[in-house]
Amino acid sequence: MVTLHRWALVAVSLAMVLGVDAFRRAQQPGLPAASAQLERATHDPQTCVWSPGSRSVLPMPEGVGAAHASSLLVLPPSHPDHARTSMMAFWFAGTRESAADVSIVASRLDRSTGEWSPAFTVVDREQAGRSLGVRLRRLGNPVGWADAQGRLHLFVVGTGLGGWAASRVVHLQEDVNHRQGLWLARGILPLTPLVPSLNTSVLVRTAPMPLDDGGALLPVYFELGLKHSAVVRLGPTGDMQALQRITRRHDVLQPALVPLSSQHWLAFHRNQGPSNRLAVSATTDAGAHWQDLPDATFSNADSSVAALRTASGAVVLLHNPAESGRQALWLSQTTQPQDPTAWQTRPVVEGGTGDEYSYPSVAELPVLSPAAPPGELWLSYTHRRQAIAVERWTADCRKTP
Repeated sequence: MVTLHRWALVAVSLAMVLGVDAFRRAQQPGLPAASAQLERATHDPQTCVWSPGSRSVLPMPEGVGAAHASSLLVLPPSHPDHARTSMMAFWFAGTRESAADVSIVASRLDRSTGEWSPAFTVVDREQAGRSLGVRLRRLGNPVGWADAQGRLHLFVVGTGLGGWAASRVVHLQEDVNHRQGLWLARGILPLTPLVPSLNTSVLVRTAPMPLDDGGALLPVYFELGLKHSAVVRLGPTGDMQALQRITRRHDVLQPALVPLSSQHWLAFHRNQGPSNRLAVSATTDAGAHWQDLPDATFSNADSSVAALRTASGAVVLLHNPAESGRQALWLSQTTQPQDPTAWQTRPVVEGGTGDEYSYPSVAELPVLSPAAPPGELWLSYTHRRQAIAVERWTADCRKTP
């Protein structure tokens, strides 16, 4: 039995290392990744100085002492709750990471009061397991997304036997009839092309990148043995259309995607290789081909990053800068992300030895009035593994000469 199990794991590893490139075959010609807003920002960029405006800690479920891996999601105008709720935050909470009582919880940002709601459960392992007909031992890493009709989706890591390296990606969808109730499990993404019956060791962590047809690219990564990053092509209603590996490296994971134009995109990867620097990949033909670039100058002590292309045209990157540990979290920004000298960096939070401020998420909340200044930048991150901190940053912008 041990031998069979070992060979099964080898088969899974080979399936993902070979990188069946179904995405490239399924991709339609001229598939842009960005809206007209992105194109306007590309041709009319602004220099913005982001400054922190407020900081708070999200309400935790009563009696729960651990939290990790937050994800922010701005509600689209087509969502039925858009008038009341501007944003949602998702994270996993329980006794500790990997504990049996860990659930995926959420909080809503009230548009009128600016207050976050009490945490409520989105899904627990037993409810999701019953819906899917599988046994789930633990949950983690929720990632939110809104489809073309304004329906909310959540992609969650769920494990059976083994640890995080033996995970599946569970696809959930909001039940609009329950404002603060359990979400519906749509299924498990089939992400192991050559061994679909095993379908293991693929995880999610970072935000999807919207495509102009209403779909998105969902970043995923393979973590069993040889590690690498990939993307899942989601259709406008959330159906999985294809899978594509985006790096030839075997020591990177948790890619964060950033569009520089409709055809030119970057992926920043958590690096487990010897360089201890942020790994980077790029495509200049809307994902038809990807190339690995030299590592960035930023330190990356084997930690997750978050990235965003803002409406002003700047790229914002949240990362842990220390050579070891996650006791500091920084925000870096630039309008020229491939120029290592063009980044401007400032601390978000800095603690002492043993502190942890990690697994960040970033979202831009637009201002409803077209004549208003750029929107607010919202950051979330793990606060000492005890809660999720959120920060609201505002911008002072001017046209780039």
